[in-house]
Amino acid sequence: MEKVTTKRMALYSGRTHPALAHEVATHLGIELGDPGIVQFANGEMRVRFGESIRGNDVFIMQTHCGFNGRSINDSIMEQLIMIDAAYRASAKRITAVCPFYGYARQDRKAEGREPITARMVADLFKSAGAKRMISIDLHSGQIQGFFDGPVDHLTAMPVLENYVREHATEPVIVAPDAGRIKVAERMAQHLTDMGSDLAFIYKRRPKGTANVAEAKEVMGDVDGRLCILTDDMIDSGGTICSAAEVLKARGASEVWAMATHAVLSGPAIERLQKSVISRVVLTNTLPLAPEQMIDKIQVLSIAPLIADALNAVFDDTSVSEIFGGENQA
Repeated sequence: MEKVTTKRMALYSGRTHPALAHEVATHLGIELGDPGIVQFANGEMRVRFGESIRGNDVFIMQTHCGFNGRSINDSIMEQLIMIDAAYRASAKRITAVCPFYGYARQDRKAEGREPITARMVADLFKSAGAKRMISIDLHSGQIQGFFDGPVDHLTAMPVLENYVREHATEPVIVAPDAGRIKVAERMAQHLTDMGSDLAFIYKRRPKGTANVAEAKEVMGDVDGRLCILTDDMIDSGGTICSAAEVLKARGASEVWAMATHAVLSGPAIERLQKSVISRVVLTNTLPLAPEQMIDKIQVLSIAPLIADALNAVFDDTSVSEIFGGENQA
């Protein structure tokens, strides 16, 4: 007997950032499915999909952050439970879509007796039943190797570059530390037609500290120029604000900050508000609370980019072509 089967895409979202998932579904022209999440009194979660997903290509989307008084760990666990439910419901293929990948900064042992938590999280997704993973601007490219299966590493660079083209003139793209030079250099190269240059800041992180960094010196000509600091995330805001101070001290006419992930924990909003940074451009990989939407902040949508990637995976076509082959840094 021969039978031609039809492929069906199913997209589900956890509760941390449903607005982004709805936007992605709209771009794909599909309905966002109902995962049927129930929260019990003791904090445990149960998932039961509202329709059959047998044989479907299932995408389970969750950005890793706190939500409704719950922690980032709750958001990861919720996605794992959804993946396990899809696996046991006979989904043909399950893709974990993690716009912001939790614990990405714990990708190596910087000192003795430390975990490599980014690897552990990847193992959990594989054990739960995910066959593939999609994420955006991982803190380091090596995390792709932690997951035992295909990983599509997307980048928000096209979205950020379009903003620069529309609102800036002859910018200097600045890497806030040595680890970000490669990405900043690529952005500067893409914008050479509008007279962009490259600079980077030497940063020192005191041994044994977390969320503490000291900007020391600028390498590059920034005098009288618009400087755009680019990073994968803004967490507590200390690094980016310190870098902006150094740029201003070296004669920069204006300083912007651009980042993919708006973690904005602790004193970040207060620091950004008081800083010399005139504009903070972020994407919506993470939800922002109303009180975080200060005048300096501009939020760009990453949904069209995610939708294009999901569509390529579903159609078994190239994801890299969306980015001209420059999405695996």
